[in-house]
Amino acid sequence: MKTIELSEVTSKIKDICLRACMELNDDVMNALQGGQKEEESPVGKAIFGQLIKNAQIARKESIPICQDTGFTVIYMDIGQDVHFVGGSLKEAVDEGVRKAYTEGYLRKSIIRNPISDPVNTKDNTPAILHTEIVPGDKVKISVLPKGGGAENMSRIKMMPPSAGLKGIHEFVLETVKSASANPCPPIIVGVGIGGTFDYVPYIAKKSLLRKIGQRNPNEKLAKLEVEWLADVNNLGIGPSGLGGRITALELFIEEFPRHIATYPAAVNIQCHAARSKTVTL
Repeated sequence: MKTIELSEVTSKIKDICLRACMELNDDVMNALQGGQKEEESPVGKAIFGQLIKNAQIARKESIPICQDTGFTVIYMDIGQDVHFVGGSLKEAVDEGVRKAYTEGYLRKSIIRNPISDPVNTKDNTPAILHTEIVPGDKVKISVLPKGGGAENMSRIKMMPPSAGLKGIHEFVLETVKSASANPCPPIIVGVGIGGTFDYVPYIAKKSLLRKIGQRNPNEKLAKLEVEWLADVNNLGIGPSGLGGRITALELFIEEFPRHIATYPAAVNIQCHAARSKTVTL
């Protein structure tokens, strides 16, 4: 049995929250640079250049890539041979977010009790925390700051089995087309298929933790990812919605078993500031 002090969890979450908001991962930066070369529109090329420069300045000066530093979504894969000591896991996670957003002067965007008493929590808590028990004695923590603009464009649809793959494909394209410029393209598209009403958006969003270019290990899904990404880019929305070849940098698909009477699908859209960081304890 491995013992982990929850103070260490707090410290690591503070660190990766700050880094996620200020340091674009190399795979995303490489995709932006590749997109700039591939983009045919002069305006689109110029926009790519601005996005790249913005990300470089953010990293160099340790300032947020985007003013919207997001709702903090945290995924924890917890080894079954791990024992946490020193308090509550949820409180330790929220304390890490609190320290990052207050001490790091990140924008606080979370409204407590949106109907009964809508006030800003002033520290960007609570975080959305997803935990999964896995074999071993390690804890993998991933943070995904999710901006409001892209989140607003995400969709879920409960379809009958008769809709089939064709229905899901149309749903994905309709979602991206209706989103247009709102989620700050070039975007990353996470697609979830199967499960239940609550689970399908979970796998759609979690897919955004994959590195750009990291295909689904299932060959059929990997093929669909490539094909649907091309279809999205053929919509002509382009960088910042001003037209062009590159509307999306990547498209990921995850599937999960479904009920024989249902065919759920979800699309979670991420903006060009596709921020995430991961650490293992």
